Amino acid sequence: MDFIKILHSTEYDFLRTNPRLADRIILFGLGGSYAYGTNNENSDIDFRGITLNLPSDLIGLTEFEQYEDKNTDTVVYSFNKIIKLLLDCNPNTIEILGLDEDQYLIKTPIGQELLDNKALFLSKRAARSFGGYADAQLRRLQNAIARDSMPQPEREQHIFNSVRNAMEDFLRKNERLNCGRAKLYIDKSDNPELETEIFLDVEYKHLPLRDYENMLGTMNSVVRDYDKIGKRNKKKDDNHLNKHAMHLIRLFMMAVDILEKGEIKTHRAGELDLLQSIRRGDFQREDKSFSGEFYAILEEYERRLEMAVKNTKLPEQPDMEAVGKFVEHVNRRVVKGEV
Repeated sequence: MDFIKILHSTEYDFLRTNPRLADRIILFGLGGSYAYGTNNENSDIDFRGITLNLPSDLIGLTEFEQYEDKNTDTVVYSFNKIIKLLLDCNPNTIEILGLDEDQYLIKTPIGQELLDNKALFLSKRAARSFGGYADAQLRRLQNAIARDSMPQPEREQHIFNSVRNAMEDFLRKNERLNCGRAKLYIDKSDNPELETEIFLDVEYKHLPLRDYENMLGTMNSVVRDYDKIGKRNKKKDDNHLNKHAMHLIRLFMMAVDILEKGEIKTHRAGELDLLQSIRRGDFQREDKSFSGEFYAILEEYERRLEMAVKNTKLPEQPDMEAVGKFVEHVNRRVVKGEV
């Protein structure tokens, strides 16, 4: 596919006319399935990029984080925003540093400098970031399967487990909420459509309302995800399920590469047969569950990631002093009008 020709179509004129983009973009390339190499005939074209902040963003009163064009599935991050995301090894953004050479459609000298310094952003944080995304992907997968293959009480128990795990993680990150308790449990339901239902008993004193809303939102988001992904009565929903499974394995592949080799490999050229096989549904049974072979592959990658975390030579945290010097080097030139 001629991506350069696509970029020059009128649909992408915003890349040339928007003053925050145009000649300020330092890196621009493929995103999504075309970046991974897992695209098929139904795949959308996604682009991701990085643009320099304006001097007024750095020493004035303006602010800018990213430009998103939903019509073309294009996202362009500001330089300062992408740096923060890269420091956390955010899977959705760090992949822009691991494309194949021909997958970059725009690359300026500063863009090349960023690529030359990508090792600065690699640390053991990758295990947490990629692991978190993989856990969420696995939860979506399990929820979708449970919706179709389990009786309602068992499905409710499955949702309960996911809600409880999300809640425990939320409370670990928000220790100030230790001013009471929230008890989750399953009981018989008065709802005629449900045999059993998840209930919540809450006992808190002097709890900020916003924190309470965030806590409930965390639990509700799990249930919403379950219901949304679980309503599977079309072929495209089966495709989504297999796509979730594929991305679950892909996330582990990328995390293992980062921790074992210190490499960011977005295009999974060596594993495309396996990934495409998962996406085609070769590991899915008639009841929509996945075969033991798929879960054996998943367990092997979980084991490899665990070993990679133990043996990696990557630091616990990025070298913030070195990253700071690089950011200052780039932004100083922006303020001086050199770029």
